Amino acid sequence: MDLTAVLLRVAAARPRVLLVTTPGGTSVRLAAEGELRMRDWPLVSTPAGADLMVVAGPGCPRLQSALERLWQDMPAPRVCVRATAADDVSSILDAACARLSSPGRQRTEARRTADEFRHHEPGRPGGTGAEGGQDAETDHEADHGEPGDGDHGGHRESDAEGGHPGGEREGDDANREGRHDHAGHEVPHGKPEHGGKRPTDQGSPDEHESHGGGHGNEDMEMPGGFPMAERGEDRDGLTLDRLHVPLGPFLADWPAGLTIRTVLQGDVIQQADLDEPPADRSADPFWARPWLRAAAGEPVTRGEAARRRAAAHLDSLARLLSVAGWPAEAVTARRLRDDLLTEAPVSMVLPRVERHARRVGRSRTLYWLTRGVGPLSAADARAAGVSGPAARAGGDVPARYRQWLSDVMHDVRQLDDTAPLDPVAQESPRGRWDAERPPSAALTGVLCGLLVGAELGAARLVVASLDPDPDELAVRPAEVARG
Repeated sequence: MDLTAVLLRVAAARPRVLLVTTPGGTSVRLAAEGELRMRDWPLVSTPAGADLMVVAGPGCPRLQSALERLWQDMPAPRVCVRATAADDVSSILDAACARLSSPGRQRTEARRTADEFRHHEPGRPGGTGAEGGQDAETDHEADHGEPGDGDHGGHRESDAEGGHPGGEREGDDANREGRHDHAGHEVPHGKPEHGGKRPTDQGSPDEHESHGGGHGNEDMEMPGGFPMAERGEDRDGLTLDRLHVPLGPFLADWPAGLTIRTVLQGDVIQQADLDEPPADRSADPFWARPWLRAAAGEPVTRGEAARRRAAAHLDSLARLLSVAGWPAEAVTARRLRDDLLTEAPVSMVLPRVERHARRVGRSRTLYWLTRGVGPLSAADARAAGVSGPAARAGGDVPARYRQWLSDVMHDVRQLDDTAPLDPVAQESPRGRWDAERPPSAALTGVLCGLLVGAELGAARLVVASLDPDPDELAVRPAEVARG
């Protein structure tokens, strides 16, 4: 009896899935979430706990190295697939299941990947995507065919930040700006601000000895070759290490492809800067499609726009609830979102939406957990050009998610409205639509300011409560992005 084959078949019957969304992959992500829920395949937020990585969306060269490093953190046996169209998701998952359960395929891929790494040519997960419903992507195994070879417990710590495709090798860790943990989250490694060197202490010899362990002006390095971080005063006047930690681009429940570079002291963000995505006039933001079509002169009804807007708010709400630690209601929000996207009638959706809104909106625990986090007054929002729910809410995270709930109930009641959509008068999900400056541009403009002074956990809540859409940012001209 081949015990390995039996164990692989058992694992493949219900694989744990790491779902990674690339820019432009919203529709594929939605299809994948629905299909995985129907199959009862559990979603995981960490590559360490995944058997199968599903990359939803088109290829993105600037984020390829981040995908590779997520892949390296997955233990064998493992499979990676890419879906570039929503209609292909089911067949690709079937093919992935068959590959995961094949001992011969796993051994072959393990040997092939080991050879690739010996020649410094690591493969790329989800390489060529899927065309015409065929499974044309590539999958790769651990360096020596066994989880845990040459790493710690089968999982490497590496950078989750997107860089050059096929970027740094494993020996370049000391030059990376950040590493990710087993959830694909960025974690600090103590990168200094000045070329990897500890600033020279300018005090007496006694001060040098107390700060440098008696080594005077010599550069200090952490075990493993990582340089020490520069010190600086925090908001309380304490001298702490300043750590550079990029957040994104593939965190769980995080806008796809968004990267925010932060400087941390302790767990408090002292500085936050957004990596602007490259402009792409061919980008097609999924949630704003009715407004794009209406602006192009196509007939779009207000009911169709209300349905898309309500689904977008429920998708954003599900992210927030997931980050806040309420997965049951996050699943409810996603089910309601999917029902709206599949043209469910008002009579079926409205009672469930109202029930969900009462439960979430009246939750004292959720309110106490998020109150006072990321306050944005209505006046400040208008001054920054923010429109939509974030501007109308005029408050903190609870004010914003309650505004979403109110807007969803209002929109669901308007699903049968046949009047033509005015793309200027009726707001898109993130706010007033303007092709030259989409509403997500204003949201990201205020986001970094709200993150400064916040703890990391609160920062995730702030991002989820604003939920800018990077696909909108990609459609704006480069000169507008710089402005």
